Amino acid sequence: MTTPTPIRTAPSTLLRENPVIAVLRASDPGDYDAVVDVLVANGVRSIELTLSTPGTLEHLPALLERVGTGAQIGIGTITNAAQATRAIDNGAHYLVTPIVNIDVIALAVSAGVPVYPGGLTPTELYSAWAAGASAVKVFPAETVGPQYGSHLRGPFPDIEFVPSGGIALGDIPAWLKAGALAVSLGGPLVGDALKGGSLEALAERARRAVSIAAEARSADGAATR
Repeated sequence: MTTPTPIRTAPSTLLRENPVIAVLRASDPGDYDAVVDVLVANGVRSIELTLSTPGTLEHLPALLERVGTGAQIGIGTITNAAQATRAIDNGAHYLVTPIVNIDVIALAVSAGVPVYPGGLTPTELYSAWAAGASAVKVFPAETVGPQYGSHLRGPFPDIEFVPSGGIALGDIPAWLKAGALAVSLGGPLVGDALKGGSLEALAERARRAVSIAAEARSADGAATR
């Protein structure tokens, strides 16, 4: 018997064309503003704000107005349907979870919002994909390395995945070559910018990350032609 294809919301074209996601964790949501401005101005088009920062959802509408159509802002560290509902109601462009919660996936699918649930084992990742995930988040990616993405594509050739956790800028090409939809970057990209660190240095890291990703995609495209 043929397994029916699950309904899923596709990742945005913006993410496909700009495969870098900046993951921000701040002490106060007001600290996001300047950092988001710098990231967007220097080519980062997808930003994940984590619920581990109190007040993130309340501050989200102001940030969405701030970036306009220049970037997408998603909410991460979602672990239950109530959090997912609040994130969607406040305008999140996408949802990210550290775990596989089928209720969260179903809610996002119903709302037409992309969702990237996190897992590590093949069973977790395929369960999330089969439930309708837009792409699965390989977390923590540092534990398995880029070769894991290639291994996943063996039994699951159509699965879309985003590595997250311990990804350095220099790791971007290997993950994209392994088939990643995009890469999530935290500390190696953001550095100490959310704690008063240099915004000029942040701008330089953002430009470098965007450039590395673009070059990797270009090289990969040339190799497959």
